[in-house]
Amino acid sequence: MSVKVQQALPLRNVTINDGFWTKLQNLVIDVVIPFQNEILEDRVPGAEKSHAIQNFRIAAGDAEGEFHGMVFQDSDVAKWLEAVAYALSVRPDPELEKKADEVIDIIGRAQQPDGYLNTYFIVKEPDRKWQNLHECHELYCAGHMIEAAVAYYEATGKDNLLNIMRKNADLICQRFGHGKTQGIPGHQEIEMALMRLYHTTGEESYKQTAQYFLDERGKTPSYFAEEIKRRGWHHWGNKEHPEYGQNHLPVREQTQAVGHAVRAVYMYAGMAAVAAETNDAGLIKACNTLWDNIVNKRMYITGGIGSTVHGEAFTVDYDLPNDTIYAETCASIAMVFFARYMLELEPKGAYADNMELQLYNGALSGMQLDGKRFFYVNPLEVVPGIAGVVPDQRHVKPTRPEWFFCACCPPNVSRLITSLGQYAWGENDKGVYSHLYLGGSANCETAGMHITCESNYPWCGDISYTINPKTAGLERFFATRIPAWCSKWALTINGNPAQYELKDGYAYISRKWEAGDIVVLSLSIEPKRIYANTRIRANAGCVALMRGPVVYCIEETDNGHDLSALRLPRESAITTTQKDIDAISGVVVLEAEGARVESCENLYSQAPPQCKPATLRAVPYFLWGNRESGGMRVWIRE
Repeated sequence: MSVKVQQALPLRNVTINDGFWTKLQNLVIDVVIPFQNEILEDRVPGAEKSHAIQNFRIAAGDAEGEFHGMVFQDSDVAKWLEAVAYALSVRPDPELEKKADEVIDIIGRAQQPDGYLNTYFIVKEPDRKWQNLHECHELYCAGHMIEAAVAYYEATGKDNLLNIMRKNADLICQRFGHGKTQGIPGHQEIEMALMRLYHTTGEESYKQTAQYFLDERGKTPSYFAEEIKRRGWHHWGNKEHPEYGQNHLPVREQTQAVGHAVRAVYMYAGMAAVAAETNDAGLIKACNTLWDNIVNKRMYITGGIGSTVHGEAFTVDYDLPNDTIYAETCASIAMVFFARYMLELEPKGAYADNMELQLYNGALSGMQLDGKRFFYVNPLEVVPGIAGVVPDQRHVKPTRPEWFFCACCPPNVSRLITSLGQYAWGENDKGVYSHLYLGGSANCETAGMHITCESNYPWCGDISYTINPKTAGLERFFATRIPAWCSKWALTINGNPAQYELKDGYAYISRKWEAGDIVVLSLSIEPKRIYANTRIRANAGCVALMRGPVVYCIEETDNGHDLSALRLPRESAITTTQKDIDAISGVVVLEAEGARVESCENLYSQAPPQCKPATLRAVPYFLWGNRESGGMRVWIRE
């Protein structure tokens, strides 16, 4: 029985008309999705070869050739199709829909009679299916294609892909489970996907199999350890340890975020999704514990997670280096998923605050504002000339590459931005929650309310809601989030101070609503200095700047070379100006009077460095690397 306190609105019920996000959604729809289709079709000269759609053609018998790419290359097509589905929900496009239908037809022809669908094994190793769940990612690819199928069905009403993936999911459910073949995915994702398919179809076996994959972790023997030992994969460093795949303990006993960051948080999101349907107290407790460990001990100020390139993984508490960081874009996106499912279990502002942090910082920084270049890794410090020379920094780049041989992040950003509407609102039969301050409208069918929102967030803190109940005098609550970063705010109804109850980061207004009632939330958004816990050794003696949910950084473009020589005195006033930067208009830029420390040319000297006045300029972190290539720092020496 479902125990959801509230649930997200269907994407079709949300319209976004927002000064910040509409431009980005248009960028993804008009530029990124077509560009990624060209990449997937190998039509972009000089770009990394994808071959992903051609793999499906070969598997379908429509073409001849060899499989090319990562063993999970199919997932790039799946995430592109999912992004297309969300784009069609935002703005119908017959040509784009036709293109997607053509790809879906190819996928259908590639599927084998029993429902199996994975081009690597169909084309390259047909006798090795289901033999290496640890690294061959059949379940991961299936999960992404299932999510695409559900999204496309919801957007268009067409069930071709849905039927393809139901057949594939039925095969998985028939093969894996109690009393059947033992196995768990090496890269989690199938758990979330099966829960989405369960909600769409009502088929209990999908929910049961999702729970099975969670319940099997941490059992003896360790599937991963046995597989690695058998294949002699000892050169894979920490991948030989069960922590890498979150298989070291049963999920209900896990208390620390460990191993590959994306895999871990995809699993935690799946745990929360299952818990919301089963009221599993052990899963709920584990989700709360793991969430707390991440956000309070293992997360960067930008929301980035996964602090080491070795295994793209979590390390230990408070180990958060800024220059050898990993912080994969997909990991921030995973945190958005985790936050959304935690909100369904318990509407706490802390979850929505983190979702907002990821959206405006850790996830958004993964895409260039031309829509054609992407970051896999999101550093908090870049020193040109060092990255690419020092072994641990070779993955840190001062400019976004056009594409990747392992291209999980670009289509992940696309599907996140186009599906943004489903993270903004929540509802139940008693009222509505506003999680994100997105301009636009929400048709809350369960609550019986239609709400429009106007805002110039995140640059301005005034958010206006116009509430229209489906029937006059409808008694419901309206709960708007009060972010933890805001220390001064006001709430009015029709121009008068509102009566509300503040609970878990939300202000609840309960009343009988009349058509045209206007609720205004006024948040004071001022620049703030942020200091790290002293146990984070990389940030000792440093300060970071935030304004609202936006993290700032200093770039060489504005501040000259050698950013480590700049100092920001604690007493310096921070001022704001606004300017247009590429696709983003009205960007708030921060300035402060500081100093540049200069030393003599000797490597070592008895003469102390001299300070010269300097004006420091900081721009939003998500914008870094969009102008001239150069150094960047989030944490500034104080």
